[in-house]
Amino acid sequence: MHAKQAIRQSIDLADMMIGKYLEDLDDAAFLKRPVEGMNTIAWQMGHLISSERNIIEAIKPGTCPALPEGFDAQHSKEAATSDDASKFHKKDEYLALWKAQRDATRAVLESLSDADLDAPGPERMRAFCPTVGEALNMMGGGHPMMHAGQFVAVRRALKKPVAI
Repeated sequence: MHAKQAIRQSIDLADMMIGKYLEDLDDAAFLKRPVEGMNTIAWQMGHLISSERNIIEAIKPGTCPALPEGFDAQHSKEAATSDDASKFHKKDEYLALWKAQRDATRAVLESLSDADLDAPGPERMRAFCPTVGEALNMMGGGHPMMHAGQFVAVRRALKKPVAI
């Protein structure tokens, strides 16, 4: 297996898990905090979209779709504690933004050579993802999987069936 194939598989697995965990949730579920101090799915999805976009833009500028005005600020660490539903989007909006960003991430991956994947990663990630390939793998697979695990707490609190 080549690096691009492994990264693509990581992206696809994360997308499948996110899709399964979210498919039967409604807008209200996206705003539920299953335990005190845990972030809502709405905030987490916005954070995933925003952070992936920022890293992919650092790798290959001009390749990602624009986000709604104020989106990054709405999903910053400072906004994570907000319970004001008006500051978040609806489930379908998050899923559309997620798909658009994932399509851009896949397109960037396909456009890169093996030498590009071995180039130094974005400065802010270099301590734990020294190369572009590692940054793509983290943003494409590892980071979404870290958050997808937190979605299960909301599912359990809502008594939803096991999704995977």
